[in-house]
Amino acid sequence: MSAHLSRPLSHPLVRYGWDSRFADVFAAVHAGRDLVPGRIVRVDRGRCDVVVADGDGVRTVLADAAPVATGDPLAVMCTGDWAAVDLAAGHVRALLPRRTAFVRATSSQRSEGQILAANVDHALIAVSLAVDLDLGRIERFTALAWESGARPVLVLTKADLVPGPALEHLVADAGGAAPGVPVHAVSALTGAGLDTLAAALSDGTSVLLGVSGAGKSTLANALVGADVQAVRAARDRDGKGRHTTTTRDLLPLPGGGVLIDTPGLRGVGLWDAGEGLARTFAEIEELAAECRFYDCGHSGEPGCAVGAALDAGELTERRLESYRKLQRENARIAARTDARLRAEMRRDWKAKQAEGRWHAANKRGGGR
Repeated sequence: MSAHLSRPLSHPLVRYGWDSRFADVFAAVHAGRDLVPGRIVRVDRGRCDVVVADGDGVRTVLADAAPVATGDPLAVMCTGDWAAVDLAAGHVRALLPRRTAFVRATSSQRSEGQILAANVDHALIAVSLAVDLDLGRIERFTALAWESGARPVLVLTKADLVPGPALEHLVADAGGAAPGVPVHAVSALTGAGLDTLAAALSDGTSVLLGVSGAGKSTLANALVGADVQAVRAARDRDGKGRHTTTTRDLLPLPGGGVLIDTPGLRGVGLWDAGEGLARTFAEIEELAAECRFYDCGHSGEPGCAVGAALDAGELTERRLESYRKLQRENARIAARTDARLRAEMRRDWKAKQAEGRWHAANKRGGGR
């Protein structure tokens, strides 16, 4: 094993997330090829900034991504990737296998996925308290975060705008949309909640996600302890702002860990998020397992445990409708990207049409 990998736990890149598992993979595949490991901290138009070891410290080099170019949108180089770097040629030669990847559906008609960050441990979902909580959006982001393999963390920004009792209710509402997910109410202006959040992020890689105006860049600056990201004021009437961050940047945090800041997202489409939806709506999944019929539609069928929970006030209609909406969206995406599943859905649709025609004929007295 080469010198720069002989003690992976004391390697300069440990500060950026390097560990013995990545070191073992690198040594097995790239040993003896005059390549060094590096973490991609920024990607821009086919070139990337990569942090590599430099003696006992690190330095950032500019590298060409052409050798790892691919037609697969989910295999392109991304901020957070670990790479095998040819320093002499200035090229990234290969990417190490990803442990996690945050992927959303693009708005293209080709139903492609877009990878936003790789090798992430915590997915920070920034939600501004300057506007009304959008619980459906929280559920959408949470499902994608669980699906990525990262642990979601809700961060309610601009908490200084909300008085104490109201803030407690908003924290509870947000937590209800993301069961089992930690919720942090923070204020970059007053510093409230930032120490607790920073401590929770000190042991890995975090990606900061949210719509424009959520206060992501301000939060990133507060966590890093420097003005590393430009900030523009959001409009008072709707909390929206222009995209401040235009690239995905990986930033070291002073208390440990690294943070990937991302541009504000106008849309977040689900991408093969079945597991993520099951975790986000775990209570509905558990209720559905208790229904009398395995294919219960939760629309008045006898023995429906979901319907019973609605009647008892243990489940809200809003949450059930959000679950149904996201399930339908995820199924559509899966059908467009999986020919077999698409064919199954088409057969099911035709069977339901035929069943509907049969029931209609019976009502008219024409059935047999």
